Amino acid sequence: MSAPSKELQSLKLHDKDTGSSDVQIALMSARIAHLTEHLSVHRKDFSSRRGLLMLVAQRRRLLDYLKNTDEPRYQKVIKTLGLRR
Repeated sequence: MSAPSKELQSLKLHDKDTGSSDVQIALMSARIAHLTEHLSVHRKDFSSRRGLLMLVAQRRRLLDYLKNTDEPRYQKVIKTLGLRR
């Protein structure tokens, strides 16, 4: 991927944050967007499709975890990334 986006920077809890749920969700969202674009061109790439489905499921689990543990951070992530829910 390229340089960190503004969304990612705004979700970091501190300067060197790479492991918080917020940042992981943002990084997964970027990968999901990239894979979705790839699959629109390469419709028969089933291994990438499987990877995309696994990423979506993992992001969903992280979002559920964040919602259960820290509702305000969950709302911030949803709003910043523009996710439906």
